[in-house]
Amino acid sequence: MIHPLFLLIATRPQLLADHAEAYAELIATELGHTSSAWKRRSMLYSVGLGCLAVGAMLAGVALMLWAVTPANSIHALWALIAAPLVPVALALWCLLAARSPAKASGFEAIRQQIKADLAMLREASTS
Repeated sequence: MIHPLFLLIATRPQLLADHAEAYAELIATELGHTSSAWKRRSMLYSVGLGCLAVGAMLAGVALMLWAVTPANSIHALWALIAAPLVPVALALWCLLAARSPAKASGFEAIRQQIKADLAMLREASTS
C-alpha cells in the first residue's frame, strides 16, 4: 500500500506546490512582523540611550552652573533641575517600551501550521 502523501505527490502535484507556496507566504509574513518588531525595539533602545546620554550631559552642565554661580544670583533653580529631567524621562519611557514583551512570539503561526500538517499526515497514515 502506498503512503497517502506519495499518492498525492504522484496524482496531484499542484496541491503540494500550492501548499509550499502558502508556506512561503506565511514565512514571509512572519519574517516581516518579526523584523519590524526588532527594528522598533532597536530604534527605541537607540533613542533611549541617546536621550540618556543627553540627560547626563545636561545634568553635568547644570551641576557645573550651580557650582560656579553664587546662590543669591540663581533666579531659576528649577530650570537647572528640569533641563536634564526631560531627556531622562524620555529615555526611561523608550527603554521601558523597548523591554515590554512582544504581542506574539515570532513564528507561532508557522509552528501551528506545521503541527496541523503533521497531525493530518499521522491521521492519513493510520487510516
